Amino acid sequence: QVQLVESGGGLVRAGGSLRLSCAASGRTFSNYVVGWFRQAPGKEREFVASIRWSSDSVYYGDSVKGRITCSTDNAKNTVYLQMMRLKPEDTAIYYCASGSDYLSYLARDYPYWGQGTQVTVSS
Repeated sequence: QVQLVESGGGLVRAGGSLRLSCAASGRTFSNYVVGWFRQAPGKEREFVASIRWSSDSVYYGDSVKGRITCSTDNAKNTVYLQMMRLKPEDTAIYYCASGSDYLSYLARDYPYWGQGTQVTVSS
């Protein structure tokens, strides 16, 4: 079992930056892919990024490509999502997930999920 805890969300003005963290405990996710997803009110969950822990291979969703960087810290067993030039449409709850064997953009491929962290971007 893997426990995931997101942090770093908050309120930011358009054009600003935030760094989200996803800390894992229990089984490590060193053999897995970690994914980031977001869900805005009334909308479906959307893929943001996925990263393979062992190789740092990263796959970004089209809506955030060029504005987001995903990275890992082995020593802290933590995955980061650095978000820049934020837009009001980036407002959502951001979730990290783990357990996939490949860089999937599908939520159903990740069995372990955190509780989410709210990101609100004001115009």
